Amino acid sequence: MKKRSSLAKQSVRKQRKDVFIAIPRMVRRFSPGCLKVFILLSIIAIVSLAFLSMYNYLISSPYLKLQIVDIKGVNKKIRHELILMCGLNPDMSLVALNLNKLKQKMETHPWIRTVKLERSFPHTLIVKAEKEAPTAILVTDRVYYYVNSWGDVFKEIEASDNIDFPIITGISMKRPKTHELLQSAVKIIKTLSQEKGLWSLNGLSEIHVKPYGFVSLYFNHIAAEIKLKSDDLQEKMDGLKKVVKHLRKTGRIRKATGIDLNYMDGAVVSFKKG
Repeated sequence: MKKRSSLAKQSVRKQRKDVFIAIPRMVRRFSPGCLKVFILLSIIAIVSLAFLSMYNYLISSPYLKLQIVDIKGVNKKIRHELILMCGLNPDMSLVALNLNKLKQKMETHPWIRTVKLERSFPHTLIVKAEKEAPTAILVTDRVYYYVNSWGDVFKEIEASDNIDFPIITGISMKRPKTHELLQSAVKIIKTLSQEKGLWSLNGLSEIHVKPYGFVSLYFNHIAAEIKLKSDDLQEKMDGLKKVVKHLRKTGRIRKATGIDLNYMDGAVVSFKKG
């Protein structure tokens, strides 16, 4: 019985010895790679923790608070509205501001076309704003909208807004190719902006846009409807002036109801009957 117990103890000792021998071998086999990974992960963790600690310090530091919002390119009213809509206040950290989100938010303002933002440490946010500039007024579906020089509708007109701009009609916001049609109307406005006198932009009262690129122009100094393609105005401007000059000279200008410039050889003038 004692002999069996002695043999069992020797077997256990041998197994333990084999285990102790195997462990160093495994350590020798895997420790270099594992050690490198461990060191690398430790360095990453330490650096990340350092950056996180520094970031937390910066965003909570009273020396980097937002104290000045310098908005350029707009008046005081719009400046105040931008600050309010973005919730900018002195308790905010200049470091923690998300400039991309602020840009997107500011550009939802109807009078703002685009903005550029930058930090100026320690306390200033600089906003360079490009304000929308009306070129015409679109009248559609009984609503009035401002249109800019790119043919973009950017704001519904309110009672206090300036309405001294050329009128664009014949376009519905619900129909396709609205932007393309507005661009054709804006192109006419740009052409007339280079004219002087009766044919200047100040003399234009309405642009009525029709399908397939055709338009009708109405001027304050002549009752006749002027028909042409939107792309042809610049090259046919001299011909239009000659026709109107001839009508005035012959005393038939008041009887003219339409001047159609959509002809290769000249213009066709319509008159009142009788």
